[in-house]
Amino acid sequence: MGKKGKKEKKGRGAEKTAAKMEKKVSKRSRKEEEDLEALIAHFQTLDAAKTQIVETPCPPPSPRLHASLSAHPEKDELILFGGEYFNGQKTFMYNDLYTYNIRKDAWTRVDIPNPPPRRCAHQAVVLPQGGGQLWAFGGEFASPDGERFYHYKDLWVLHLATKTWEQVRASGGPSGRSGHRMVAWKRQLVLFGGFHESTRDYIYYNDVYFFNLDTFTWSRLSPSGAGPTPRSGCQMSVTPQGSIVIYGGYSKQRVKKDVDRGTQHSDMFLLQPEDGREGKWTWTRINPAGAKPTPRSGFAVAVTPNHQTLLFGGVCDREEEESLEGDFLNDLHFYDATKNRWFAAQLKGPKSEKRRRRRGKTTEPESADKQECAGAGAQGPLEVVREVVTEDGTVVTIRQTLAAPGSAGRPPSDEEDSPDNASGPVVGPSPRSNAMLAVKHGRLYLYGGMFEAGDRQVTLGDLYCLDLHKMQEWTALVEMDPGAQEWLEDTDSEEDSSEGDSAEGGDEDEDSGESGAEAGVGVRSWALKSQRAPFFIFNIPYSENAVPLVCRDTAGSSSFPAAGRPRHCRDADRREWLCPPVAERDLARKVFVEG
Repeated sequence: MGKKGKKEKKGRGAEKTAAKMEKKVSKRSRKEEEDLEALIAHFQTLDAAKTQIVETPCPPPSPRLHASLSAHPEKDELILFGGEYFNGQKTFMYNDLYTYNIRKDAWTRVDIPNPPPRRCAHQAVVLPQGGGQLWAFGGEFASPDGERFYHYKDLWVLHLATKTWEQVRASGGPSGRSGHRMVAWKRQLVLFGGFHESTRDYIYYNDVYFFNLDTFTWSRLSPSGAGPTPRSGCQMSVTPQGSIVIYGGYSKQRVKKDVDRGTQHSDMFLLQPEDGREGKWTWTRINPAGAKPTPRSGFAVAVTPNHQTLLFGGVCDREEEESLEGDFLNDLHFYDATKNRWFAAQLKGPKSEKRRRRRGKTTEPESADKQECAGAGAQGPLEVVREVVTEDGTVVTIRQTLAAPGSAGRPPSDEEDSPDNASGPVVGPSPRSNAMLAVKHGRLYLYGGMFEAGDRQVTLGDLYCLDLHKMQEWTALVEMDPGAQEWLEDTDSEEDSSEGDSAEGGDEDEDSGESGAEAGVGVRSWALKSQRAPFFIFNIPYSENAVPLVCRDTAGSSSFPAAGRPRHCRDADRREWLCPPVAERDLARKVFVEG
């Protein structure tokens, strides 16, 4: 038998092994998925109460990760759907829909009847047809304890013109999964990879499916050539030449009982029609030049109008047998498929507003070149380190690595201003993984994500913007103080479990339980339930004679008593719980400490 025959036989053997593993995982996971189906059905019953479209101006969405952020094809809007949030004890799943008007800097919550069930780690693709459509496939639903998962295999389309959800039922599609990737290619949706996980087993995929947007039918592709190994969370984009690029991703395998080893892939593949024919496709491994991203997982991806692919952040894991630590990143990379080359983004920094006085001449503005050179003396990357003290006293250290201002390699100007002309603090997204990216009108928008500080997971709800033409600096549109991030320790799980499953969607208002020390001087946890974040906890030293904390909102104000169970503060339409502003929390802390 020749080499070709051996490779084909080996390929068929791998396919059989994968099929057996998928059957094994499917059998074991079916029972736990049946249990979760009842909870999903409960939430769908709640969603069924929505009988008409309601658009409500609102604050920014709650912190989350694994959501989808898409640019509206016709309007100046971004569309945020789904996601998840973990507060240390419970996992909260979302199926809410928000739009962000980039011209007005305004958020709107859009309640639409019969939406898809709550999910995260799905994929969404926007198409311009029919006034705009958002197609979403798959994703997962996690149990409140975060230990069990239901993986969807459903396909939905949101008709943006009429604001209606429609489930598209078509047989022969991919199995239930999350962490997959999906792009639009001509009149097809192309889906690759992902994973399925149960309590005891998991499986990663490297299969390719096409969904025909004209016939509404699925077909599985069998490309020739050696393609990517099974993985999830990779980069997938369409090149100007009509090929599809796959880069990186993550997978894990069991090395021995109860011990798994993860792999952060850094290889790159091209999926393209064979000899220009769309019926047959082939895999080719490519090795791009340039400044390649370091191996990582959890990075975010977006595509510019000129088909350059953007990669932001992620986490580089250092994995031992019984420990896992990660370095979170906030660097930005470009992949140019035309040149088959990676570029590391270099921000020029803000233009100086200083004017120089030249001898014998009136003050003139700096030239554009001089402005771009301002601050370019530092040739290496800039590391910004700041410490944030959370409400329970935990110190969270955030390291932010930014490219040096100015074009790479450009020498400083001879006429630079004096040191007192230095710019203010560097603005930009902190290191994170699993953020959401979208590009609209040549601007890159970044929302949310998460990072870890010890055993704590900090979920973000900030929004940043970067002009891709000027490449000067990030603009903070929605800021968030990581120190205000709530975190409930496991010791409180029994107390909070009495709240019931209805809290998992963040749609019902319930009273929080009382916690803290007995009467006297000590520490009491003051909790605010919130739709924007399920809880806000403040561990505030108090005494019996302490002045009450005042929480102000749009409806006026209400106060928390100095002792006993705090009352809750609602906003005007009684839909959300509001957190006191940072200044009032600081005042409250001072008041309670001084008593």
